[in-house]
Amino acid sequence: MFRRVKNKFLRYALLLIYSVVLFTCAVQLNFLGLFGYSPTKRDIVLPTLNVASEVYTADSVLIGRYFEEDRDPVPYDSISPHVLQALIATEDIRFYEHSGVDFFGLIAGAVSTLKGDPRGASTITQQLAKNLYRTRYAHSQGYLSKIPGVRILVTKYKEWMTAFKLERKYTKDEIITMYLNTVSFSNNAYGIKSASLRYFNKQPGALTVNESAVLIGMLKGTTMYNPIRNPKNAFQRRNVVLGQMEKAGYLNNLQVDTLSKDSLHLNLNYQEITDANDSYLRAAVERWLDKWSQDNEIDIYKSGLKIYTTIDSRMQKIAEGVMSRKMKDLQRRLNNTWEGEEPWRDREGNVIPEFLENHARKLPIYQDLLKEFNGVEDSVFAQLRVNKDMEIFTWDGPKKVHYSTMDSLKHYITMLNTGMMAMNPYSGEIKVWVGGINHHYYKFDHVNQAKRQAGSTFKPFAYLAALEAGMSPCDKFVDKPVKIEFVNKQGEHEVWEPKNADWTFSYQDMSLRWAMARSLNSITAQVTEAVGWDKVVDAAYKCGIDSKLESVPSVGLGSNDVSVFEMVKAYGTFMNQGKRVEPVLVSKILDMDGNIIASFESEPKQVIDPENAWLMTYMLRGTVEEPNGTSQALWEWDLFRENNEIGGKTGTSSDYVDGWYMGVTKDLVAGVWVGCDEQSIHFKNSATGEGSKTALPIYALFMEELYKHPELGVTFGKFPESIIEIKKSYKCPSPRIKVQPDTTDDGDIGPGDPEFKLPDLPTVRPVIVNPEQTEDKIEVLL
Repeated sequence: MFRRVKNKFLRYALLLIYSVVLFTCAVQLNFLGLFGYSPTKRDIVLPTLNVASEVYTADSVLIGRYFEEDRDPVPYDSISPHVLQALIATEDIRFYEHSGVDFFGLIAGAVSTLKGDPRGASTITQQLAKNLYRTRYAHSQGYLSKIPGVRILVTKYKEWMTAFKLERKYTKDEIITMYLNTVSFSNNAYGIKSASLRYFNKQPGALTVNESAVLIGMLKGTTMYNPIRNPKNAFQRRNVVLGQMEKAGYLNNLQVDTLSKDSLHLNLNYQEITDANDSYLRAAVERWLDKWSQDNEIDIYKSGLKIYTTIDSRMQKIAEGVMSRKMKDLQRRLNNTWEGEEPWRDREGNVIPEFLENHARKLPIYQDLLKEFNGVEDSVFAQLRVNKDMEIFTWDGPKKVHYSTMDSLKHYITMLNTGMMAMNPYSGEIKVWVGGINHHYYKFDHVNQAKRQAGSTFKPFAYLAALEAGMSPCDKFVDKPVKIEFVNKQGEHEVWEPKNADWTFSYQDMSLRWAMARSLNSITAQVTEAVGWDKVVDAAYKCGIDSKLESVPSVGLGSNDVSVFEMVKAYGTFMNQGKRVEPVLVSKILDMDGNIIASFESEPKQVIDPENAWLMTYMLRGTVEEPNGTSQALWEWDLFRENNEIGGKTGTSSDYVDGWYMGVTKDLVAGVWVGCDEQSIHFKNSATGEGSKTALPIYALFMEELYKHPELGVTFGKFPESIIEIKKSYKCPSPRIKVQPDTTDDGDIGPGDPEFKLPDLPTVRPVIVNPEQTEDKIEVLL
């Protein structure tokens, strides 16, 4: 075909053009897989930026980010002109003149290289192509990349082609903006905004000439010219950039002389919000969105989403502050309890042998040392007992100590932990989520990952089953010894004889409301036997418990393991007129352009009769109002102004391993758990370790602080009236105790005492005859 062209020069020119076109088509089509991936037209129109997603509270407070590359794009007009000038002067002086490839720069670069002064010739557009489409990564390479020297030629050519495409699609301002939003500035800062915040604690639009020169100078080598790691190199490189800005006409000689003498002036005080793994709340949101992300094929680490939670930042702050304050006191109490003794004990109170050693054997370092010492365990533990300098978590802040690995293990394993959640019972919106004492040291979330024995907080489900069976709060049982015979799962006959907290029985007739308020095991066991333990399990499931429950005689006393999350959901059903709502942690998700792409609401489901639901709230109030109710410790806090009503239930598992409190008000349902992750470490007695002494004070102080801020939507007031007529009998006053001004003297409770009326002022409280007689511990039936 080309032989017909007589002019030799023209023939070779056409042959060259034809070869270039053919080669270009082969590269773009990745012919036979030789050349690797090239950006398509769609890729050019919709370039993919790995943009961090942001997590906000309901009141629009940023609480976290999810990212693989910490990038937050900004528009052109939000970037300081000094940054743009420094970039053009240093990286691409003819940026506004070429069409993606600077051929003049290529020739000048080749000449300089031949003279022994290597100089790059890539334009800003070419570098953008490299950053956007990862042209030099393995996935972009074809078979020809295996041939030495060919790989870089093919890659460069693809970057040229991509640069031309970008220039045809976008304006110069859009290209330089995209470049500054994609480039890495080291220290996991991607894009100009992340970099300006990381190094100077300011927005990119506020960067000065010197600050701009420091950041642009880093682009030549983000490690070598990192101002944190290599400040001298960064200083010298900044001055080189200033010199380039002078050559380009952006600065004069006097300005450069003055600026080049100035220091770097880094500001590293930016309170960085890192990825989603640094707090319980952000980790919980990530888990919450896992299924949604998979169903919609959206990677929250790259999609630039704005995720709005239902959390109220002000409530969360109050809860976290209260938790820190009370857990510090409780930890001191636990330490004092076991001072001079090993706290890990079996059910008989004996020290568990090899306790720390068995936990050490689970550590990754144990396996590494075992290999290093050829399986000689004595040598491994000798190494683990060598002291070294380290920093540990304490409630007084990080503390530098000279500990061995075994010392550190003992310190962390004897720390009390906690979980707390608060929810609007009508909408299901979660307002507070405290998963533990410190996510950096304890990753396990004690709201919805941990499941612990519920103790007496589970008793309301037994009384709900009784109401569903036709009983009323006024039906009476006798507080007496109980013997229940049953057949276990193995087909064996067993006898269970539950005891009350003080191991005594009053032989007194008590209404269901009073019995639940007193948390009497004897009557709860009788109620469970009367309705059937299967019915108690069904009642719990209907209200919102999801964990597997063993249907045994002790089920009503809380012998099963459940989560704080489930318990709050289930108690919310009582307050919501018998309608169960699934708790909601995420309310809506916006894409990068601000469009709502998902919203989440809970659909109420009627699961228990409204009359029985209202009666359960009335019975929960009884723990505060009835004689010797388990929640009467709440009177120590300022919680009962304006005839405020609070209901709740304490709980303590066997040996004081778990302390619980569940509290309900007209606006909020909350649950608190306190205990050690290692269940063999716990308090010794009820005076220090029951739920009314551990979890209840956290709830009480939280509510006391919350009531000081009515603007948050939680206010004093009575429980809602029933929406239907209450036909069952429930007004059955128990024998009352005297009311007197606040005093430390205890008074006896007897049948002849006058009727007790709730005081209007917090300075008046009912006197409790036996502060320790609040709840019972339970034994799990195996």
